[in-house]
Amino acid sequence: QVQLVESGGGLVQPGGSLRLSCAASGSIDTIYNMDWYRQTPGKARELVVRTTRSGSTNYADSVKGRFTISRDNAWNTVYLQMNSLKPDDTGAYYCNADVAFYSGFDLRRSAFWGQGTQVSVSS
Repeated sequence: QVQLVESGGGLVQPGGSLRLSCAASGSIDTIYNMDWYRQTPGKARELVVRTTRSGSTNYADSVKGRFTISRDNAWNTVYLQMNSLKPDDTGAYYCNADVAFYSGFDLRRSAFWGQGTQVSVSS
């Protein structure tokens, strides 16, 4: 079917930057929305930013002006540039994609999650 693989997490000091990547592969026809979520222990997974296929974006208030999402439709990849990181940005970051894909000869549509990548912001 479809696999999403994230990379780019790590440990960074407050004020630092990281760039996350999420690459989708499989029997993909079209990828619609591509989102980044994050989750911290004891809290629900929250939407950080969404990008549509046309490039429209919607950021959580907490990351506006610091995070930038971009996507490469030719390579089925989405990126998250995170600048001016704060300790509150710490968490597991997950990629989610709304995908039309082939299952045999059938065209189907579903949302898929990546395995997550850990971001830790600490001095």
